Amino acid sequence: MSPKNLNVSNKTHKNLLNKLRDKRIFQIYRKFENTLKLNQDFIVGVSGGPDSLALCFLTKIYSIKKSCNTYYYIVDHGLRKNSSAEAQLVKKLLKKYNIKSDILKWYGKKPISNIQSLARNKRYSLLINQAKKLNIKNILTGHHIDDLYENFFIRISRGSGLNGLVSFSEKTLRDKVNIVRPLISFEKKHLNYVTNNVFKSYIEDPSNEDNKFQRVRIRKLIKHLQNEGLDKNKFLLTIKNLKDSNETIKFYIAKNLTDNSYIYKDKSKIILNEEFFNQPHEITFRSLTEIIKFVGNKYYSVRGKKVDDIIDKLKGETKISLKLTLGNCIIHKVNKSIIVLKEH
Repeated sequence: MSPKNLNVSNKTHKNLLNKLRDKRIFQIYRKFENTLKLNQDFIVGVSGGPDSLALCFLTKIYSIKKSCNTYYYIVDHGLRKNSSAEAQLVKKLLKKYNIKSDILKWYGKKPISNIQSLARNKRYSLLINQAKKLNIKNILTGHHIDDLYENFFIRISRGSGLNGLVSFSEKTLRDKVNIVRPLISFEKKHLNYVTNNVFKSYIEDPSNEDNKFQRVRIRKLIKHLQNEGLDKNKFLLTIKNLKDSNETIKFYIAKNLTDNSYIYKDKSKIILNEEFFNQPHEITFRSLTEIIKFVGNKYYSVRGKKVDDIIDKLKGETKISLKLTLGNCIIHKVNKSIIVLKEH
């Protein structure tokens, strides 16, 4: 870097650090720093909305203070006519504050249904690919506490079990990369305050007000419930209690997998003994789901109803031999043992 560019960089850093003189922004940053606790390089996913721009500011300050490298990526899904122009606008906005970013584009045919879910998966896929190229283990996203509430209600509407209801947490592992949500305990209004005071502008996504999307309808439902007396703090306590219960179940799942399954050295197949299926239903169900994911080499779990059907057949079938398929796996019953191997 030339002396001139270095001076510009130092001046910009000083201007950013001066934002911490605002008492409210300083308190928000201090909470963020205490939450993140990362000593490695990381990637930040940027959408251009107020939440992700607040994350850009907070991580930039963090990287200055901790002397770590931070990589910013804007994903252009190409789902709206002006998406590319918006991505360029966000890139220019960040550049003013010496935050270098790059744009990742989603090429190819776009979906006409289930758009938000597929776009989210594609966004993670593009970011994870970049993380692997850079040998980085952590990707930060701007999800906040309001997203946690929304996700909970969405999962309820889909009939999710306990694991699904509490799956939206501060950190999840996806394709061997950590998806980190350091703002998960922050309220949106505080993030808006940061963005409005630092960047002065942000991108408005029109889909956030479009009732054809379930998440928008759920968001409006939560606002209505708040008007009817919903206490978000008590709701958060409920989610915490459910997470504690889920951790207890995970303990017994791990015990069932350790005690009642045997993995071949080449990991091509797993043998389950009879006791594997003599556990409470939730333990058996989740244990088998994990094995099918592992052997079938799948990121997502197979549908719960299909796993239930397999369990019922395996426990109820009196035949000595039975062969079933699910999730890219062959599930073969031989006498009282079950062999799970990858389907070719």
